Amino acid sequence: MIRVLLVDDQALIRSGFRALLDLEDDIEVVAEAADGEEGLVLIKEQLPDVALIDIQMPVMDGIEATRRVAADPALADVHVVMLTNYGMDEYVFEALRAGAAGFLVKDIVPEDLLHAVRVAARGDALLAPSITRKLIHRYVAQPPLATSAALEELTSREREAVALAARGLSNDQIADHMVISPMTAKTHINRAMTKLHTRDRAQLVVLAYESGLVAPRNR
Repeated sequence: MIRVLLVDDQALIRSGFRALLDLEDDIEVVAEAADGEEGLVLIKEQLPDVALIDIQMPVMDGIEATRRVAADPALADVHVVMLTNYGMDEYVFEALRAGAAGFLVKDIVPEDLLHAVRVAARGDALLAPSITRKLIHRYVAQPPLATSAALEELTSREREAVALAARGLSNDQIADHMVISPMTAKTHINRAMTKLHTRDRAQLVVLAYESGLVAPRNR
């Protein structure tokens, strides 16, 4: 059972998401909060698999709440997905830096919301949609930063796997591209995250772009 916690200051959004998610046999909404501070308290109490958190809220915004979740070792298994009204919200890239596994626009179609929750619950990043590629292009289409020493510790296969992940490929797609098993692809990604000290796949992808391992494509 995937346990989900909703954090949004709009009651209508929370009730709509809850109604949709609770219809699924494998998903359960365990709690709701109207601001980031309350949400953080409930996350610590409930330890959900996925926390859907609005970016802009009173008392404590979603980015700060996400940052605190990412900094707490006891919450390492909580995957934060940010909610935004606008796909190109200026705060979204900052949310990924803070430790979010990805983001969703609030007018997402039901099927995509359900898919996103399941993807986040298994530890994958929500970085495949074209809107995210545009976001990454907007914020990191600049001279690359110096490659970190940690990046140089990756094997050639690990670097290849990270580059493919940064293009939005899933583990299965990375496996097909590299002609390896999905488990081996996952191992490459996990080892890269360990070596680069990234909390999750989303931060790994951000680092791949910022370091210059992958360059944004013009669109």
